[in-house]
Amino acid sequence: MEINVLIEEGLEISLDAEWLQNIVEKSLLAEDAPSNAEITLVIPGQERMQQLNREYRGKDRPTDVLSFSMSESRDQEDDGFISPPDGIIHLGEIVISYPQAALQAEERSHSIREEVAVLIIHGVLHILGYDHEKLEMEPAMTAREKEILAQIQENLL
Repeated sequence: MEINVLIEEGLEISLDAEWLQNIVEKSLLAEDAPSNAEITLVIPGQERMQQLNREYRGKDRPTDVLSFSMSESRDQEDDGFISPPDGIIHLGEIVISYPQAALQAEERSHSIREEVAVLIIHGVLHILGYDHEKLEMEPAMTAREKEILAQIQENLL
């Protein structure tokens, strides 16, 4: 798997890129993602996150996580796309606001590591086709987030 981590220049965070990559990888493995998958995790500041939320969701406020999938659904057998010549399956991009995660961690009385892990898991599931905004999928997505977090907590938190 290829997992790219991009942290906004000048943004001070207490987590290193290797730890972030491990959380993404464990989340993908828990969902049986192919070994030739590629995904990018972006950690911007609050201002950039608000700009992205406004631009892509029409909501002019900061948010904790945004996901940009490269395919409509992980279950599509024929998505109409030609396979890339490099053989890599480009899954998409997850964007997490570290400042928002820090606020939420404090509100929820747990560590920033746990909050960021939850947001990564949430983003990965979105990229793989889960959508909690569809009422019939919300319970399955929430349950899966908890299962993956429990697996990750044993090894990484």
